[in-house]
Amino acid sequence: MIEAVTHVAGVVLAGGSGSRFGRSVNKVYLPLAGRPVLSWSLHALAEHCDVLVLVTRPQDVEFMAEVVGDMAVDVVSGGSTRQGSELAALRHLAPRIESGEIDTVLIHDGARPLASGDLVGAVLAATREHGGAIPGLLSEDLAAETPEGDVVPVDEELVAVQTPQGFLAKPLLDAYEQATAEGFDGTDTASCVERYTDIQVHWVPGEQRNLKITFEHDLVVAERILEPR
Repeated sequence: MIEAVTHVAGVVLAGGSGSRFGRSVNKVYLPLAGRPVLSWSLHALAEHCDVLVLVTRPQDVEFMAEVVGDMAVDVVSGGSTRQGSELAALRHLAPRIESGEIDTVLIHDGARPLASGDLVGAVLAATREHGGAIPGLLSEDLAAETPEGDVVPVDEELVAVQTPQGFLAKPLLDAYEQATAEGFDGTDTASCVERYTDIQVHWVPGEQRNLKITFEHDLVVAERILEPR
């Protein structure tokens, strides 16, 4: 019997407004070493993904030609929240997930342009082994927030979570549909998976260079990291 070929889908989220960055345009469309930030993020996943989905705002369609270039990318309109945008991508992929054609999904922030191919590969391998994986860096200067909103120090080491985060496709889709039905909005992809599945999400060491472009100086730092290229 010939086994069915399964594929990895990469979802890149680019639905922000750029307000914290202080620009009228979403930061992911700003230039970084000769091409948009978002283009770097898409290429970071391309080597390991058979299908790429870009989630963006309808008003940002004008930037798509420059960002996508000659890459095969499905463009999907996002929701009003991060989780809503992830759900939009998963529903777009749902027929292929339900059929088993897509068995793994990697979800990546469009504002993280410097994730290496090695990191993406490590997350993918851990996802296939454990069902879910997230990259992160151990940090001693993080604090925890209580349900009441109070910020308190913690004794144990915490992990500053990065993306891409990887999960088996069918449990991920089911978790998001259940979260939507119950009105649950998680902090990131892993929080939704941990709430609605039995998957024990595996931690993969992240990368210092895998920074998130949040403020103007982050773009300067990313330019300097890319200079040797």
